[in-house]
Amino acid sequence: MDPASVVLIVLPAFCLCIVLVGLLSYLGLHVIKREIIFVDLALAQIAALGTLIGFVFGIPLHTAASYWFSVALTAIAAVVFTLCRFRESRVPQEAIIGLTYAIAAAIAILLIDKAPHGAEHVKEILTGSILWVKWRTIGVTAVAYAAVGLFHYVFRDKFLLISEAPHKAEAAGLNLRLWDFLFYLSFGVVITLSVNVAGVLLVFVFLVAPAVMALAITDRLLYQVLFGWGLGVFATGAGLFGSYVLNLPAGPGVVAAYAVALLVVAAIVFNVRATDRAAALRTTAATAAFFVVAFGLLFVIGDVLGRRSHGTPHHHAAAHEPGATTQASHEEPQPLTAEHGVEPEVSEEELAQKLSATESIEQVEELFNQFTTPEARSAIVCQALQLDARVGASLAIEFLRTDPPFFFGQSVIDALSAAMSEPAGFDASQPFAEPVNQQAAARLAKRYELGETF
Repeated sequence: MDPASVVLIVLPAFCLCIVLVGLLSYLGLHVIKREIIFVDLALAQIAALGTLIGFVFGIPLHTAASYWFSVALTAIAAVVFTLCRFRESRVPQEAIIGLTYAIAAAIAILLIDKAPHGAEHVKEILTGSILWVKWRTIGVTAVAYAAVGLFHYVFRDKFLLISEAPHKAEAAGLNLRLWDFLFYLSFGVVITLSVNVAGVLLVFVFLVAPAVMALAITDRLLYQVLFGWGLGVFATGAGLFGSYVLNLPAGPGVVAAYAVALLVVAAIVFNVRATDRAAALRTTAATAAFFVVAFGLLFVIGDVLGRRSHGTPHHHAAAHEPGATTQASHEEPQPLTAEHGVEPEVSEEELAQKLSATESIEQVEELFNQFTTPEARSAIVCQALQLDARVGASLAIEFLRTDPPFFFGQSVIDALSAAMSEPAGFDASQPFAEPVNQQAAARLAKRYELGETF
């Protein structure tokens, strides 16, 4: 496996994860200290509901209008959460937050049931499409996170006092409802922006997991922030690389890496602080056994998915005239060489340089014909979709016909969904010949007038 190909695929997702972990790990400390663990899930679900409501009214996904629609709904939730916090109450605030999440999820399901490609919407909301995130999106997210982070830094004393000792904050004359509202509102803006690219589950893990590990290690706030960020970056990188190696979805792969990191930190902390060395030894042995079983299962899953993606004959796309019918070839793909009229394949480093230097869609098409590996072609198709959606869609169909490994097929599907501003409808775990993919390809060909039938 060429390391350059790994970087080429996962670098944008890794950079975005660093941005997300940087602020979410800090906000997670506040969430845990306030004992409102599920506020993230509730606000994330409300943000997703806002996106769906906007979509029902004709607002495309992943647009500025869709984002501000979600922010407006999140602001309403911030008001509700602020008003439901009382010093003395028979109903804990966490119960209100949980009910809010359940109601928002139920309404979202009702809307999705009536929306086209509802199942794809559910998957995107839960897991996001972090694997194919644009650098512009990373830049916008970084700026927004920096602004919220600066706001929390300036007023850190007030936010920390309210989170750690609300009674002392009230005695000091602070307006708890005002600062609670500002906390929830800023938190909601961050969550809304994060859910659009990372999905509900991954954002929740970024918020809670690093904070839990940091709190287990140290009591000092500065060290908690540093440990949370450092461990989060490490687990994120391991998860993205592992999903690449095992051909697994990137989001769930990162979540699995955090699960492993939590167990490692828990075992280390327990062993360091344990007075009963025998008990500590048993815990270490149990943790090691769990790792063996977990990694074994991951490799089995990766092998099954890999066999599934290569279990049917590959199909090649010939040049199609408008209105022509696609003919599936049952021959195995042959490497393109100079005798076929194209240049021999070059290294992945050279591909990265060529892609960064491309200025026209014609150059990208030439690269697609020059390279044959799934790593290279998936990156080329994603680049083409940014330059010209129609040509990119045609190359995407041609690439997906070859039944590529799950990881690379999913990266192209994510790029297609981003270009279309709606789920593309393909299933990377199924062969291209399956009805779900045939129907998705037919819709794509009709949308961009590719002149192909399936």
